[in-house]
Parts: sequence; structure tokens; C-alpha cells
Amino acid sequence: MPLSLTLSALWVVAAACVAMLPMRWQYAPGMTLLILALPLCVMVGREVGWLWVCAVAFAIISMYRRPLGALARHLRARVGGAA
Repeated sequence: MPLSLTLSALWVVAAACVAMLPMRWQYAPGMTLLILALPLCVMVGREVGWLWVCAVAFAIISMYRRPLGALARHLRARVGGAA
């Protein structure tokens, strides 16, 4: 198995472990994992192709759907308020 897919699997395990933490302890490791997700997607794309990038991106979006939704609402309110 390519290194990028192995790291992706470890990322999923780490995200699941972070999800089991109490809410007040999830922020820092969760943000770290979210920041590491982009280079991981690039690495997967370079090693195994765009189809696997779609699978990895789907996993990231499904795990972070609420924080990403909150970020989208925040940005929409900020952009909408400025116009």
C-alpha cells in the first residue's frame, strides 16, 4: 500500500480517537488534523491519482461536516454583511 494511503488510514484512526475526547479537548487536535488534511490530499493525489483524492476528501468532509458548515455560515455572514 502506498505511504499516502497508509497515512490516510492513520489520519482516520486519529480523527476517530479525537472524536472520543470530551468536547473541550477536541479543538486543538481537531484543528491540527484538519490542517494536515490538505497536504495529505495533495500527497494522495501525487501518489495514486485523483480518484483516491475524491475518496479522501469525502472522508474529511464527512468527519468535519459540522465545523466546516459553521465556517461556511461564518464566512457567508461576513461576506454578506460587507456587501
